[in-house]
Amino acid sequence: MDRRQRRTREAIFSAFSQLLAQKSYNSITVQDIIDTADIGRTTFYAHFETKDDLLKELCEDLFGHIIGSAMDCAHTHGLYSDDSSPESVFCHLLQHLQKNGSNILGLLSCENNDIFLRYFKNSLNSLIQNQFIKGRAPKLDVPSDFLLNHICGSFVEMVLWWIKGGMIQTPEELDRYFCAVLEPLF
Repeated sequence: MDRRQRRTREAIFSAFSQLLAQKSYNSITVQDIIDTADIGRTTFYAHFETKDDLLKELCEDLFGHIIGSAMDCAHTHGLYSDDSSPESVFCHLLQHLQKNGSNILGLLSCENNDIFLRYFKNSLNSLIQNQFIKGRAPKLDVPSDFLLNHICGSFVEMVLWWIKGGMIQTPEELDRYFCAVLEPLF
């Protein structure tokens, strides 16, 4: 993808994010996106077939970057310049959300958050499966997919609680709380 195409996609993503902060997903039209991004209809459709495709790519881009960074602790974007990277994947994820996730935090707390919460939870599934559940035997006699769903749902709800409360707690504090709640499960 050349520089011009990247700038156009960024303009579309930015326009879409702006609109999502102002009104519901269902009331946003492709024309609204085109007008806000200041591009032509043909240009929009050269990048995305539908508004739903745009939403899917926006979520994959935002959540994929955050989750991918948490899975690969070597990819830290300077978060740990003092070599103090966290041991917990949850803490790493929370630090990344706090540091680089203003778009994500805004989307998770906007009127349309149910759409983004679903994508966020789905993105968390593989992270938690690979980094936390794999190789651990739960103390409870429950199916692993139930446990995975429970942990992902709890994490998402904790992030929402954190956002609604003004993000007063540090990622390290939240990680400690979350791990304390999970500890009895394993």
